[in-house]
Amino acid sequence: MDKVYSTVIIFLGSLLLGVAFNMFLLPHEILSGGITGIAMILSLMLPVNAGIWLILLNIPVLVLGWMKLGKVFILNSIFSVAVTSISMLYIPVMKVTEDALLSSVFGGVLVGVGVGFIIRFYGSTGGFDVIGLLLTMKRDIPLGFLVFGLNSLVVFVSGFIFTWELAMYTMASIYITGLVVDRIHTRHIKLSLMVVTSKGDAVKKQLLEHLYRGITVTDGEGAYSGNKVKVLYSVISRYELAYVRPLIKEIDPNAFVSISETMEVMGNFRKDDNFKKVPGTSQMM
Repeated sequence: MDKVYSTVIIFLGSLLLGVAFNMFLLPHEILSGGITGIAMILSLMLPVNAGIWLILLNIPVLVLGWMKLGKVFILNSIFSVAVTSISMLYIPVMKVTEDALLSSVFGGVLVGVGVGFIIRFYGSTGGFDVIGLLLTMKRDIPLGFLVFGLNSLVVFVSGFIFTWELAMYTMASIYITGLVVDRIHTRHIKLSLMVVTSKGDAVKKQLLEHLYRGITVTDGEGAYSGNKVKVLYSVISRYELAYVRPLIKEIDPNAFVSISETMEVMGNFRKDDNFKKVPGTSQMM
């Protein structure tokens, strides 16, 4: 069921990209970033559809991703690129509005929503998304900000080929896309989780059986009640919060849980998206 749900989300996100490109950005010669932007430039200069260029230019990047990010991720990415490319072939290139600024803003928002959900469900649109994800595996840099930096190259290229006014519209669209992506793709955000519970051993066991995260346990005492409690501390990613809440509530609905955003994490912290653990497996702590 999870796989079907992810596939549907990636399909809808990819379809949304096709709508954004053909109905908001391309009609005004406003480009997207990275390899998609390069495909748009080539389609505007040569009589070959941008969807065809998108497939050709993504082949070497997807091969690199296959080697570094895994088969499932790349298969999802290939599916996303294929859906986007096919949708761009059949969705008419037409202006929703004559205002280029409005098109750059709404096009950027739609691209950000599409890319954000595709990445969140373990896929990508190819191109600089893959390169950005490879870099975020090494450092906790906001993906949207990183991709915005990489995509800035397209803005300068478009400025020389077309006009600098269109280049500025492109910059605005790419910047908005980056902001929206970072609102949706929040893996880089780390949270400090503190749980105060009278069922410390059971809660600890529950979390260790379901998460690839370490936990620090200390003894505590209620200042007013004098009851002995356990204080569990861990650091999780923003994605894990929705998964962790019901795990704690299942064992101790009355547990006191404090969640705060962490500025930086140093040391051994698993950075991939595979945070769910199959119960019964062992892990070195």
